[in-house]
Amino acid sequence: MGLVKTALIGAAVYAAVKYVTKKDEFGRSKLDELREKAPEWMEKARAFKDDYKTEMR
Repeated sequence: MGLVKTALIGAAVYAAVKYVTKKDEFGRSKLDELREKAPEWMEKARAFKDDYKTEMR
């Protein structure tokens, strides 16, 4: 059973990597989009953290 479970997990990881790195008609992948949006999300998370800290005081 462990071998089958490991094979299924490996297949799922392989499919996820293929999906994230697949290029669209413009030559961009989902991973490229995530890399571009990550700094914006980090700034939003920092602002949320700061608001939360000031609210809890």
